[in-house]
Amino acid sequence: MEKRVAVVTGANKGIGFGLVKALCQMFEGDVILTARDVLRGKSAVESLTLEGLHPKFHQLDVADIDSIVRLKVYLTENYGGLDILINNAGIYRNVTTEDAKSFAENVEDVIEINYFGSVNCFTVLRPLLRPHARVCNVSSMYAPLTIKKCSSYIVSKLIDPGITLDQLSAVMKDYVQSAKDGSYLERGYTDEMYGFSKVGLSVATAVQQRELDTSGAVDVLVNSCCPGYVKTDMNKLCGHLTVEEGIVNPLYCVMLPPNVNSPRGQMLRNKEPFDWVNYPMKSIEN
Repeated sequence: MEKRVAVVTGANKGIGFGLVKALCQMFEGDVILTARDVLRGKSAVESLTLEGLHPKFHQLDVADIDSIVRLKVYLTENYGGLDILINNAGIYRNVTTEDAKSFAENVEDVIEINYFGSVNCFTVLRPLLRPHARVCNVSSMYAPLTIKKCSSYIVSKLIDPGITLDQLSAVMKDYVQSAKDGSYLERGYTDEMYGFSKVGLSVATAVQQRELDTSGAVDVLVNSCCPGYVKTDMNKLCGHLTVEEGIVNPLYCVMLPPNVNSPRGQMLRNKEPFDWVNYPMKSIEN
């Protein structure tokens, strides 16, 4: 029998690191800590090894399709499949981000990593998902907050129950292009680039589950979740939750027992699925 394996993206620090640590303690199989930076990734593995845990490391840049393919080859050769995938890698930028990049460049980076990075990881690794595999896309409550700032036309496209992954990706690309030519507000989008990336990821979750179900996948579940406002480098340590509190929802998603009917293709908060599109969100701490 082939050994079970779990993969966590963006795991050298923060929530990803916490997830690897927890999975090493509760998952019966190997846990792969992935990171874009090899030195930081190996350092994270070494720190967990000192605690008596035994994660493995594999370099992964979710913005590089070749890097994702290399991970697929590694998993195929060493495990023959995949049991848990947590798409956690992401970056935060907003309209007030102070750096050398323009608004349009930041939009492109955020969508490329937060949306396309996670979607591409799922798409490339999907053939490896074994029966009863679990996938969690780490989203955010910025999704329900941001979708309310989009026009009814954009929202109608996103919540179309028949939307395909290609159609969704076309919307995300159109957002990037509209940021470049300055027409994003006129076209019904928002300047909340991080939030819109999580809108896309949350919609993608439902599409991915639908595609798995129609393909005959055996009890493979894909859900997204909000970890909460966790104190991490991403928000400059402004969150009010600890990493230990923030990993509760992603862990719940990937440790769901075999053959459960729900949740599937949904977004979770406090371990419960909810209607994120219509959720009465007023602020990120609401």
